[in-house]
Order: sequence, then C-alpha cells, then structure tokens
Amino acid sequence: MIIRKFAPTDLKRVFEIENMSFDQSYGINMFQQLYEMGIGFLVAEHEGYVIGYVMFWIKYENQGHIISIAVDKNYRRMGAGTQLLVKAIAILALLPIETIYLEVNENNTGAVEFYKNFNFKVDRVVPGYYENGDGAIVMYIHLRERHVSGE
Repeated sequence: MIIRKFAPTDLKRVFEIENMSFDQSYGINMFQQLYEMGIGFLVAEHEGYVIGYVMFWIKYENQGHIISIAVDKNYRRMGAGTQLLVKAIAILALLPIETIYLEVNENNTGAVEFYKNFNFKVDRVVPGYYENGDGAIVMYIHLRERHVSGE
C-alpha cells in the first residue's frame, strides 16, 4: 500500500468511496473545488487501486483540520485509514500548527474509537451539525502531546 498525493484522475474513485462511507457526502464539485484551493489531499493505493483518502487543511493560523477521511468498505481493517491519518498529521506537524480538529458523527462509535487511538480528545458535541439532524463530536489533538502510531 502506498500513500500519495491526490491527482485529478482520482476524483471519480474518491467520490465513490465518499458515497459508500457517508450518508451525506460532499458533492463531487466540492472535492474538485477543495483540491483547486490547495488543501492537503492524499489517497491510499493498493495494487494500483485507490482504496481511501484524506483531506486536510489549515483552518486558522495555528489550527489544522481533518476535513474528511474514508476507506472503501471492502478494504477496511488493512491499515489504510491509519496510514492516511498518520501522514496527514505528520504533514500538518511540519507547519506552525498547534492543534488539529475534526468532526465525527456522534453515532459513528467506530470512528470515535479510531481517533481516540491517536489520542484525539472530545472537545464538545454540536447538536444538529449534519443535515439529517445528527450531532457532531468535535475532537482535537495538540501536536506537542500526540502519539500518532495508531496504537
């Protein structure tokens, strides 16, 4: 498995992964716009096939944000999500970033536990964050206190 920069030819496949992973997805145009804005955008590739992605950016001067991370349901539990998150954190750590935030659906207990394995902590819950009315758990990690191996 390799982690590499997203290429425009990956757009359709990334959008497929997004749709299979989330009830409410970003539109394909949003992916294109974010890429054109220069966000961090990586894909996991297994035997030449894109199986996952992560998007991240600098939200504020000293704050990073994981926009979205997903792995094809047929390739989960192979370490792609871990490798993608570790690489995104490592890239953000090279910048003057102090804290990285992300939002996760309050009903996605698997994802919450995944992030806790990286020492992300719960900051707060935002009721009604998602279009379907679900709340979001806002999680964060302070980069100088992190352990990013996923163990």
